[in-house]
Amino acid sequence: MRESGFLTDSQLRVLGYRLEGLTQEVIAERLGTTRQNVSLIEKRAYGNVRKAELTLAAYRRLQVATEVTLEPGTHLVDVPRMLIDAADAVGVKIRVDFTLVYKMMRDRVGDSVSGTRVSKRIVLDVLRSGDVYVEVA
Repeated sequence: MRESGFLTDSQLRVLGYRLEGLTQEVIAERLGTTRQNVSLIEKRAYGNVRKAELTLAAYRRLQVATEVTLEPGTHLVDVPRMLIDAADAVGVKIRVDFTLVYKMMRDRVGDSVSGTRVSKRIVLDVLRSGDVYVEVA
C-alpha cells in the first residue's frame, strides 16, 4: 500500500471519485454513507492538501540559495544569463535546461509573459540543488 501523507484512505477515495466527475450523491451511494458525510470528507481532504502544499512551499523556501527577480520588460533571452550569474555568485550549478525554465514560466505564470518579454514581475528561486523554481511575485 502506498503512503498517502496527510490524506486518509476515505479522503483519497472521495477525491478520486470527484476527479472522475462523480457527484457527492453518487459517491455517497458507492460508499454507503450520506452526501453530507462525503461533503465533510471532501472538505477535510482539501484542507489537508492545502496544508501539504504550504508545508512543501516552506520546505522549498529553506532550500533557496538565491533568487532572480524578472522585472516587466525583461526579454526572455536574457533569463539564462541572469540565472547563471546569480547561481555562480553563490556557488550553485544550475541543473535545469532553459527550455524547461521557459516552460515552467509559461505554465506557472503564463499571464506574466507576453510574447518574448516579462509583463509582470516573476521570481526565479535557485535552489541549493541547482533546480529552479518559478514563483509569482
